Parts: sequence; C-alpha cells; structure tokens
Amino acid sequence: MDKELLRVVIILIGVLVMIGMLLWHFFKSLRERREVDYLDDSAYDGGVDEFDVDEDDEFDAFPLDAVVDGDALLDDDAIKPTPKEPIAQTPRRDAVKPAAPRYEVPALIEFSIVARADQGFNGEELFDAFERVGLKYGSVKVFERIDQNRMVDFAVASMVDPGTFPDTDLDDFYCPGIVFFMQPREVDNPLAVFDDFIETIDILAEELDGVVWDNQRQPLTAETIAQFRKMLAR
Repeated sequence: MDKELLRVVIILIGVLVMIGMLLWHFFKSLRERREVDYLDDSAYDGGVDEFDVDEDDEFDAFPLDAVVDGDALLDDDAIKPTPKEPIAQTPRRDAVKPAAPRYEVPALIEFSIVARADQGFNGEELFDAFERVGLKYGSVKVFERIDQNRMVDFAVASMVDPGTFPDTDLDDFYCPGIVFFMQPREVDNPLAVFDDFIETIDILAEELDGVVWDNQRQPLTAETIAQFRKMLAR
C-alpha cells in the first residue's frame, strides 16, 4: 500500500467516521421521536369495516350466452343456452428464480471499535494494546500490520481528525474510537488477511472495552463477517 495513498485514505476515513457518527445520532433521535408519536396515535382504537371488491368480478343480470329462436318466442323452450366452450387456460409462467448474487471484492473494508467509556480510549492504553497484537507505528502516524515482505496488510487510525496518533504526550490523548481498514485488492491473500483483521479487532475490543461496528456503523455480526469472507474467497 503506497504511503501517500494511505495518508489520503486515513484523512478521508476520519472525515467519514465523524459524519457517520453525527448521522447515527441524528437517526437514533429521529427514531425515538417516531416511536413516541406512534404510541400517542395508537390510543385511538376506532375503525371502519371494509370489504374489497375485485375489479375483475362480473355481475351478469341476464344469461348473455342464451340463443333465442325467433319462430318460437312464446315457447317456454325458446331460450336454449348453448354449451360453454372450455376457456383456454393461460399456462402459468413459473416464477423466475432470482439469479445467484455475484459478489465482487470490495476496494476497502472498514470496521471500527467505539469506546464504551465516555472519555474514550487513552493514548497510552492504545499504544500498549497495539504492541501486544503486533501492530507497528508507521511513518504516517497510524498503526499497521506489516507482512513478511514489509507490505501493509491493514491499518488502524484514530476517530479524531485527521485520523493519526501522536507520538508524544500519549497520556493526554483521547479518542472516541479507532478505525480499522484494509484494501483487499492490494494484498496477496485477502481471505487470510481478513481473518487476521477480524481476530485483531476482537482482541482489541475485549482489551479496550469497546463495541465493534461494521461498515454501516452497526454492531458487527457473524453474518456480516461471513458475507465478507464469501466475497474474499472467490
């Protein structure tokens, strides 16, 4: 992963994360207000019984299929219904089966850990935890997983703009969360790197007491992880 490209990605992710957090709080408060409005409206228990009329129903006042004999209009047997021909049934078209979804390897995978504590994560605690899981402090001031070829598999940035971590005064640094991101198309074995990616996130979330978010700013689930693994395995 190119260093300059990595720096740009980190800055963009920092901005996107802040926007995501603001939107998340906005929609959360909006949903709560809607729930309150719904409870107020549900107090009315009135209703009107309704029935549906099928527009295709036909109401025939007279037998339109009758044939009248002009020479015997007064005869009781004048009206002789002709036998109905069987209506040709339109062959039922089998339901079209949806095509199997085609998965494409994403350009960027981004998960986050958000602190449970109000003050966020402390700088010294972060550095210690990162070192324990083998992450290295890089030249662009984020932590990186370096492979045996000295290439970056994935990186960890701060949720504080511009996304970097300081290298001094760590005890005074706090951030509400950290962002993990990897570029599957840039690594040799995306699935193996992704598994290491998830394992590292799980370990740090437990050690730092944080909540793991997926790329939609929702709690990360096993189903989401399985979807990404399926994409990367192709």
